[in-house]
Amino acid sequence: MTARDDILAALGGTAPAGTIAREAAALLLAPERPAVDPSAVETEFLAKLSLPSVAATHDKIADLADLPAAIARYLAVHELPPALYLPPDPRLDACDWSATKAHDSVAPDEPAALAIARCGIAETGSLVFETGPATPMLPNFLTLHHIVLLSVSDIVPHLEDAILPGAQPRAHYWVTGVSGTTDIEGTYVRGAHGPRFLHVILLSRQLAA
Repeated sequence: MTARDDILAALGGTAPAGTIAREAAALLLAPERPAVDPSAVETEFLAKLSLPSVAATHDKIADLADLPAAIARYLAVHELPPALYLPPDPRLDACDWSATKAHDSVAPDEPAALAIARCGIAETGSLVFETGPATPMLPNFLTLHHIVLLSVSDIVPHLEDAILPGAQPRAHYWVTGVSGTTDIEGTYVRGAHGPRFLHVILLSRQLAA
């Protein structure tokens, strides 16, 4: 008996004995926690970013000083002006932003904004952000192009690995891919409730706390 036969039989009230048991057993075939190679979390994370359901792009830099140039490349590819919102994170002060018009206030139609992720999750390609004085939340939802800086050393294998011990921020939020909806006549629309583009810049070195 096929799965279709099982469904039709259940709808007609004539499901054969053992149907529920078979369905329960089928759910157990796939592991609840997907396998992730701890030695290849960067590779697996990037693979998830490239999935159509996530639809993110990425770049990689060796040092934080290379960040402005990487952002400038991205803005040029998308034919955007050399300008973006920067969060008030003191770690960004060491960068040379002279070639980019960086500003600390965000507009409702902000073209591009930078954020620093607390960690990335290889299992899903998710990015985890924490709110705080240096990491405001609103700009990450207003911008069209969400540019995210993430240290390679901050990529963890699984979802539960993203919950670190110790004091927690007032709030944190997880982003998996670009904003999208199919509410409008069943047609997939990107950017309906947030950024239309997600670009992750991986930093090879550990980002100082």
